[in-house]
Amino acid sequence: QVQLVESGGGLVQAGGSLRLSCAASGRTFRSYNMGWFRQAPGKEREFVAAISLGGITTTYVDSVKGRFTITRDNTKNTEYLQMNSLKPEDTAVYYCAAARRFGDRSQNSYDYWGQGTQVTVSS
Repeated sequence: QVQLVESGGGLVQAGGSLRLSCAASGRTFRSYNMGWFRQAPGKEREFVAAISLGGITTTYVDSVKGRFTITRDNTKNTEYLQMNSLKPEDTAVYYCAAARRFGDRSQNSYDYWGQGTQVTVSS
């Protein structure tokens, strides 16, 4: 069992930056590939980024490539999402999630979810 708690969301102007954190409980964090999803008002939840067990391999949705960076620190049981050059269309609730498999962008592949943190980007 893994419990995930996100933090770091907030209100930022377009062009600004935020760093989201996701703290995981338990000793099995390093056994899971980690990801970030987001859900904007009136839209379905979408994949944003994922990182492999050891942090070597990452993947991103095209709309955030070059602006967002996903990392993890297995010694702290924490993953991060550094978001730069934020745009109003990045406004959403951001969720971290844990999966046994890496590379599948489907929500169904993720076993554990955090409660979400709101990111609002003003124009």
